[in-house]
Parts: sequence; C-alpha cells; structure tokens
Amino acid sequence: MELKIKEEGGFKYLEKGTGPVIVVLHGLFGALSNFKDVVEHFCSNYTVVIPMMPIYELPVINTNVKNLTKFIHDFIEFKGYEKVNLLGNSLGGHVGLVYTTKHLSSVNSLTLTGSSGLYENAMGGSFPRREDYEYIKEKVGLTFFDPKHATKELVDECYEIVNDRASALRTLALAKSAIRHNVAKDLPALNIPVCLIWGKNDTITPPEVAEEFKELLPKADLFWIDECGHAPMMEQPQEFNTLYNTWLNKQHP
Repeated sequence: MELKIKEEGGFKYLEKGTGPVIVVLHGLFGALSNFKDVVEHFCSNYTVVIPMMPIYELPVINTNVKNLTKFIHDFIEFKGYEKVNLLGNSLGGHVGLVYTTKHLSSVNSLTLTGSSGLYENAMGGSFPRREDYEYIKEKVGLTFFDPKHATKELVDECYEIVNDRASALRTLALAKSAIRHNVAKDLPALNIPVCLIWGKNDTITPPEVAEEFKELLPKADLFWIDECGHAPMMEQPQEFNTLYNTWLNKQHP
C-alpha cells in the first residue's frame, strides 16, 4: 500500500480509512513507513492519521516537546477531530502524554510503545563520530532486538540527519527537552484508558520504564512482546497489531 501525504492548512499528514480516529505520533527518527503495517491493519475499521511533526523545521530554540505538543493540538483542532485515540512511539509517545495532560477531554484512549517521558537511553548528549557510517549503523541497530531491521534505508536516513548540522542541532535540542520534561507527576491524573505495548528487549526505554508507567497511570494495561526492542510496530508488527486491535476494540464497543 502506498502512503500518500496530504498537505493543507500548513500541515502534512496521512489519513486513511473510516471510523473512530487513531492519531499516530512518530518518534524522532520516525518515517511514515514505520507505521505501514498499522495503517494497513486498522484502516478498515478506523481513520488512521499520521501528522508529520515539524521536528527539523522549527527554530532550534523552539524545538522541544512543548511546541510539538502545541503543533499536534493545532492539527487536531484544524481537522475537527473529537475524542481521538492517540498512539505514540518513543518521542511521539512523550508528545501524546503531554497533549493528554493538557487536553484530557479530547482523548478517548492513549497507547504508548517505547515512550519517553520518564526515562530513555538515547544516543546521548552529542553525536560522536558523526561521519562514521558503521557507528551510526550500530546505534540504529540498538533500536531493535534483531539488528536486521536496521535496513540500509533506515541507516542512510539517520546518517543524513546526524550529519546535517541544522538537523543534528534540532535532534539534540529535542533529546535534551525530552529528558527535562519528565511527566511522572502528571500521570496519576490521566484517568483514561492507557495501553502500554513494550518490547521485552527494549534497551532505549527498558522494561522498568513500562512498569513505572503502569504503576503511575490509574487505568493502564501493560502488554509485553518478546524478542522485541524499541519499535514493536516495526519489529513484531503482527503481534503488535493483534494486541492493540483487541485492546482498542474494547474502547469502542
């Protein structure tokens, strides 16, 4: 299935299907193709929407979780969606959490997979050996339990980003913003259904992060996927979709 981008109102996004709305929030290095299987699986019963967050377009000083959250709010307002189901991976999960704390009445459910917001072990505070392709390949490989998922296309994309000075600065700004913007104190007030789908072998947001989310969120269900790292919807798409589908259908009886 080809993923076609729409452009209107200053937003770029994918929108496919009919039914209750799932707004997918991608991560820092998240391409639309990361969610290809999610779109294909859910578009027959849901409207699946992936807004492209302006990670590499905002001024560096404004490149932070707070402004990405405002962008998502503006997008949802523009589209006129009501009671959305948010699904966020990594940084996208963090943006979903902050959005939910500010607009709880607009969210029907929240699903997090490998989300930052409490802790993450990212590339670090800088990009040493930026021009070393093998180093970047190794770092991208750590996203997955099985490094075979670190395709040349994915590694090339990350290599290009970290070797472009403007993009690298924004990446660092966002990583530091995510570390500063800890949401632990806000979680007990999020009294809506939350689904946590976590790779048992995630080394970026390790299993204890999922357990802490489960403990702090009042209405959270936690599901584990074995032999899976930081991006379950990419590495184990069938199991991810089955878990999410079963859980989400309960929110839309």
